[in-house]
Amino acid sequence: MGEPVERVDELDRVIGVVDRDEAIRNGWLHRVATTVCRDPRGRVLVYRRPDHVSRFPGRYDWLFGGGVGVGESYEEAAARELAEELGVRVPVRPVLTFLCRGAISSYWLGVHEAVVTGPLTPDPAEIAWHGWLDERELRKATGNWAFVPDGLDALRRYLGLSTPNTATPPRTPPPA
Repeated sequence: MGEPVERVDELDRVIGVVDRDEAIRNGWLHRVATTVCRDPRGRVLVYRRPDHVSRFPGRYDWLFGGGVGVGESYEEAAARELAEELGVRVPVRPVLTFLCRGAISSYWLGVHEAVVTGPLTPDPAEIAWHGWLDERELRKATGNWAFVPDGLDALRRYLGLSTPNTATPPRTPPPA
């Protein structure tokens, strides 16, 4: 098995363990944890995916993350992915979780937020370019740059919760 993940149902309850590629191929729900990185000035870290990756090559994104491992919480996975992709170890705070009807397959998406103050060491296998944008610049970039479609869906939801130009994480909405 390549990357084992928990297969979940429409209510995000675990129903088994499967390979992540198999889950995507078969349209089985699983979990993905991501993080919005902000600096102390409230800017958001944006990056471009390398041209050689299998999913969304050359596209821009503002969420760092990946599959939630078996027995791992969304928060644990989000923190692990930040360490792997950016070389930073910072606390992550849950912002929202929703059933994402993604461009490739559907999955439960946990979005977290972290304030990053130290140096970044991006993994070149995951990140071809990165830069900090304020929310006005980010909104403009989404209209001019080719972004990962799932990230755009999450961005609309996230910006609906956040206050522009703040490094304070927005409150987690109550469960639906």
